[in-house]
Amino acid sequence: MTTALSGDDAPVGVNDPGAPPLKFASAKFDWLNRHGPLVFGALGILLLFAAWQVCAVTGIVDVHISSDPSQVVQEEITLFGNGTIWGPIGTTAAEVGWALAIIIIAGIPIGIILGWIAPLRQMAEPIISILNSVPYVLFLPLIIFWFGLGETARVLVVVWAGILPLIINTSAGVRNINVDYLRVGRVFAVSAPRFFSSILLPAALPFILTGLRLAVARALVGAIVVEFFLSSNGLGYFVQNEASSFQMSAAMAGIVVMAVAALLLAWLIGAIEKRVIAWSQYS
Repeated sequence: MTTALSGDDAPVGVNDPGAPPLKFASAKFDWLNRHGPLVFGALGILLLFAAWQVCAVTGIVDVHISSDPSQVVQEEITLFGNGTIWGPIGTTAAEVGWALAIIIIAGIPIGIILGWIAPLRQMAEPIISILNSVPYVLFLPLIIFWFGLGETARVLVVVWAGILPLIINTSAGVRNINVDYLRVGRVFAVSAPRFFSSILLPAALPFILTGLRLAVARALVGAIVVEFFLSSNGLGYFVQNEASSFQMSAAMAGIVVMAVAALLLAWLIGAIEKRVIAWSQYS
């Protein structure tokens, strides 16, 4: 026999099809509604590490190849304690930081221009499709030939990896602006700068932030990949070097540092989204 939830205990969405699913109306669920993503996300990670530890203890996986969480934690303490990991973190952070600055400064204006001016977009679409489809690793010999093995080449590859999603999403955001917004701008004879700052940019902002989230993820991947080939430092080089020496706990510790950096950046962008485009989300 089942008992239907009603009143304050009913999940929002059961009796209100227009409401977001899996939220509870009762005040006792307010904390879970606010912090659910953090709580369940942390729970998922803990379950993953617990499963990894069980597999290592029971011999399902070979600890000489995959290590185990307890050894990785000990290795993290050692690496941070003696400062070994700080240099690679600084190198990768500098590369990603410079690349993201270039991606944001160049990618958003390019996306807006391509989204607003149809002939330019049509000219650029084949080029963007090619660059987005062909792995940038294939062009590393040319990049090395043109820019050498220094930081410039590495930053260029990271920019290449991350800027295309931002351009594509920004362009899509401009093209999908509500027609009513454009009509309001015309009716009130809004100037071009005011139209851009008050109508175009806010309307496209959800798409831009989605593109930025993808750009950050791809920039991190690009930084790690390029360090495999063009660097003698950085987290990618560190992981490759430790793995080639069969120091798997240290290699996994480096991978965990990358994962934490990715989570922090994703959390930062999510916080920005909640702050600046709350009007487009369920409260």
